[in-house]
Amino acid sequence: MKGKLKIVAWALFAVAIIAVLFLARKNQDEAIVQEPNISISVVDENAFLTESELLVRLKRLNLFYPNQLMKNLNTKAIEEHIRKMHEVEEVNVFKQLGGNWGIKLKVRQPYARIFNQFGESFYVDAKGATMDPTPNFTARILVFTGNIKDKSDTLLVSDIEADPKLKNERSLDEIFHIAKVIHENQFLSAQISQVHRDRWGDFILIPRVGAQRIVLGPAPSERDVSEKLKKLVVFYTNGLPYVGWNKYKTINLKYRNQVVCTYLRDTL
Repeated sequence: MKGKLKIVAWALFAVAIIAVLFLARKNQDEAIVQEPNISISVVDENAFLTESELLVRLKRLNLFYPNQLMKNLNTKAIEEHIRKMHEVEEVNVFKQLGGNWGIKLKVRQPYARIFNQFGESFYVDAKGATMDPTPNFTARILVFTGNIKDKSDTLLVSDIEADPKLKNERSLDEIFHIAKVIHENQFLSAQISQVHRDRWGDFILIPRVGAQRIVLGPAPSERDVSEKLKKLVVFYTNGLPYVGWNKYKTINLKYRNQVVCTYLRDTL
């Protein structure tokens, strides 16, 4: 008899638990959706996407609207939509109790802005992916111009590096090598404002101070760029301060273990 009573008690307890969960779920589904708790992770000062801009975009597509019930909030669709935004690297959308929900996202970090030969502009980010510019924000970063055929698309730098045909046709991989080395060097970031790719495929660095042009040449690898720019740093710190920043017309880094300079005519 005692055993039967125990079984009945456990059964009633289980039914009660299920009923409570059912009511809680029903109350949750019928709750009015509140404004989401948004957390945006930004590296440096590159605020390509703000909380208010994100909400405007969600409301524009009716993914979030006034008096919306929690059961009608499609977090999966919202997450997929945000993931497709060019500015976004990672995103997580989740529901909480009482009509609350949240969005956590990480904004991509641009290394350089590229103006190609077709008059189009786009960024390349820290992962070697391209991203379109936004009208809301312009990053103050290294600019590339000149003989550049690349466009903003889904190809990554790693895709180009793995394909000899693409490597021969594209220059985004070379641009990324230069942008990465300069971005990671505080001294070079302060000195170099623009890089121009000429008709022969050589990259020319344009400094913020001084009239000289710095011939880097091609940039087949990050290591190659790093070795060339080490020579420039040494020349900048041990040479130019003593002869003057406007002494030379060109500083050529293309040759191994050498820095070849040509004088400006009026400094001879």
